[in-house]
Amino acid sequence: MAGSFSSRRLRALFTKEMLQVLRDPSTILIAVFFPIMLVFLFGYGVSLDTSVVKLGLLQQSGGSASLSLASAYVNSPYFDVKQSNDKEALFDDLTAGRIRGIVTIPADFDRRYAATRKTAKVQIITDGSNPSTANFVSAYAQGVHAQWLASESVQDDKKRSGGIQVLPQFWYNTALTSRNFLVPGSFSVILTMIGSLLTALVVAREWERGTMEALIATPVTIPEFIITKMVPYFILGLITATICTLMAVFIFDVPFRGSILALYALYAAFLMPALGQGLLISAALKNQFVASQVALLTGFLPAFLLSGFIFEISSMPKWIQVITYAVPARYLIPPLQSLFLTGNVWALLLPNIAILLGFGALFFILIFRVTKKTLD
Repeated sequence: MAGSFSSRRLRALFTKEMLQVLRDPSTILIAVFFPIMLVFLFGYGVSLDTSVVKLGLLQQSGGSASLSLASAYVNSPYFDVKQSNDKEALFDDLTAGRIRGIVTIPADFDRRYAATRKTAKVQIITDGSNPSTANFVSAYAQGVHAQWLASESVQDDKKRSGGIQVLPQFWYNTALTSRNFLVPGSFSVILTMIGSLLTALVVAREWERGTMEALIATPVTIPEFIITKMVPYFILGLITATICTLMAVFIFDVPFRGSILALYALYAAFLMPALGQGLLISAALKNQFVASQVALLTGFLPAFLLSGFIFEISSMPKWIQVITYAVPARYLIPPLQSLFLTGNVWALLLPNIAILLGFGALFFILIFRVTKKTLD
């Protein structure tokens, strides 16, 4: 009977949609091979770790303290040090981009160190054409100097009284490797792109192929139609998430300290707005090409730029920070990174899952309002 829910009709529609998914090589390509490529791209191509930066070292003092400090710079794992006594040659290298900074140990360094250690300063000059690298060189060059001063003080204290040695300890990401939080964070971009792109095509495809008119003439209800359009891609989304998770753990050695149940609860909650956004675009536009472009612009770009994946939200302008509250990926990244690096932090997981489900409910309300069994 028209207008009534039928489980038999639902099963038939679901079978038809699954067969269509399996027969469409582009869907399998987007859902399986595309995520693998993106995980490799984000895992190997995106890194916030700046290491082995070329650094010039101008040593104008030959005392024991300055030699010890110079050795600290040379042995640092973050710098490839070029030592020279020729100031002009180092400045030429800096101008030409062959080095990214210069550390100068002044001629009076040993005298100042012997008098008062706090006045034993070094000069740090960086190439400001790349602000990110310049900040790194400056911060780490100062860090090497500070660590050297601290180690010298500890050694003196131990000689005098057996003193206390201070050892830094890093929690959760002990290797201080950006890949450990960038790879899980990239899942938000991948799932947004895959979910919204796949579902952005399904309703538009029915209109372009002329099968939508046939469906309109059947007793199929709008809820049945939407459910059968979403469930297959929800399953594909979970398969994509599983592939990404396995790659993160077994290929990129990202630790996983949470529970599988919490992980898939988070994935399922996030897929609701991702798939809902694509279905809404597809139902509203009825054109596959236009729908795919809108899905990329409204899905991929906000998830990449405004979710906190690469750029800290707190460092954005205030009005941009307000916009990020409307980006579902913002609510996936922190709990997902916590699941991998920390464990089940329910105080973080539950509120974000609730917000994601709220986004999903909003999208599906809009889908029901847009999708109608008419030719208008």
